[in-house]
Amino acid sequence: MDKRLQNYQFENATADVFCFDNGTEVREYHAMIHVASHRLPYAQQLEAVLAAYNQLVEGPLKGAHAVFKRYFLSDAANQADDVIVSDVTDCAKSIIEQAPLDGTKIALWCYLMTGVQTGIGKSGLYEVRHGQFRHLWNGSAHNMAANSEYQTRLLFNEYNMQLLQEECTLEANCIRTWFFVNDVDLNYGGVVRARNQFFFTQGLTVHTHFIASTGIGGRQQDPNVLSQMDNYAIAGIQKDQIHYLYASTHLNRTSDYGVSFERGTYVDYADRRQVFISGTASINNKGEVMYPKDIIKQTHRMWENVEALLAEADCTYDDVGEMVVYLRDVADYELVREMYEERFHGKPYVIVHAPVCRPGWLIEMECMAVKKNDKPEHAAF
Repeated sequence: MDKRLQNYQFENATADVFCFDNGTEVREYHAMIHVASHRLPYAQQLEAVLAAYNQLVEGPLKGAHAVFKRYFLSDAANQADDVIVSDVTDCAKSIIEQAPLDGTKIALWCYLMTGVQTGIGKSGLYEVRHGQFRHLWNGSAHNMAANSEYQTRLLFNEYNMQLLQEECTLEANCIRTWFFVNDVDLNYGGVVRARNQFFFTQGLTVHTHFIASTGIGGRQQDPNVLSQMDNYAIAGIQKDQIHYLYASTHLNRTSDYGVSFERGTYVDYADRRQVFISGTASINNKGEVMYPKDIIKQTHRMWENVEALLAEADCTYDDVGEMVVYLRDVADYELVREMYEERFHGKPYVIVHAPVCRPGWLIEMECMAVKKNDKPEHAAF
C-alpha cells in the first residue's frame, strides 16, 4: 500500500498531490492547485490553474477521472462565469467566493480516481460508478427564494427528490453536505432552522443520526443566493458500512446547541476506509468556544479536535488527503500559514477567507482521509 505526497511546479502554478494506492484499480488523488504569483491578472491565473490541471491528468495522474472540483474565488461576481465557460471537465463542480489568502484570485481542489466510470445520473447528480456502488456528487446547488431559510428548505426538497430518483434517501445514503452562506453571521440561523426541520421529517434526529457537514461563510456570484449546497451520497451502501464520529472527550453533540450535523463520518469498504471530517473549530465537549481571540491556541485546539475524530476512525493526519482551512480575519493568514507549513508541509491544503458560523471562532478546518482496510464482510470500493 502506498500513500504519497508530491509537489509539481508548472509555469504559473503549483500543485500539491496526495495519492492513495492500495494495489487495486481504484487509486484516489487529491490535488490542490495554487497560482504561483498574485501579480497575474485573473484571466492568466485561471489559465494557469486549468493548464496545471490538464498537465496533471495528462502526465503523473494519467488515467484518473475528476469526480469533484471546488474553485475558490476572490470575486465570484466577476470570475465565476469564466470558470463555467473554461472548465469543460465532466465532473461535479463547486464554485464559491472564498478568497485564497495567499493573495491570488483563484485556487482549485480536485478529487480524482482511476478505474471508475463517470457520467450524469438520471436525477442530474454526477455519478461515479465502480463495483456495486454509485457515488453521487453535486456542486453549487442554489435558488432564489426569499431568505436563507426558504432557500435551504428548497435545496433539501430538490436534493431529496434527486435522491429518490436514484432509489436513495437522505437518511440512508447521504454522507456529506456543505453549506456556503452569504453573510453567515446574519443568515446561518435560517439555514439551521430549515435543516433541523427537514431532517426531522426524514427521520434524522439525535436518536438516529445526522450527516457530516460544513456550514461556513461563502458567496455565490449572484448576491441574492444566500445558501449554496454541495453534497455527496452513495447508492448501494449498506447501513453497517457507515459509522459516525463523536470524540466525546473533546467535542459535544451538535444538537446540544441546536444544530444538526455529525462531527465526522467514515465509510468502510472491503479494501479501504474513507473518512469525512466536518468543519471543526476550537470547541470543547461542553460546546464552548475555546481560547477566544487567540488564533494560535484556537488553531492548536482545532488540530487536537480533528486528531481525536480521526483517531476514532483509527486514522492519523498521515491518512489525510486534503484540508480546507477557513479564516475569519485575513490578518491571521501569515501566522496560520506558517503553522500549517511547519506541521503539514507538502499536504494538499488551502487557506481561504470564510467566517465561521459562530463569531468567536477565528478558524475552522475540514478534511478527508483514507486508509487501507480489510473488511471481507463488505464489498470493495
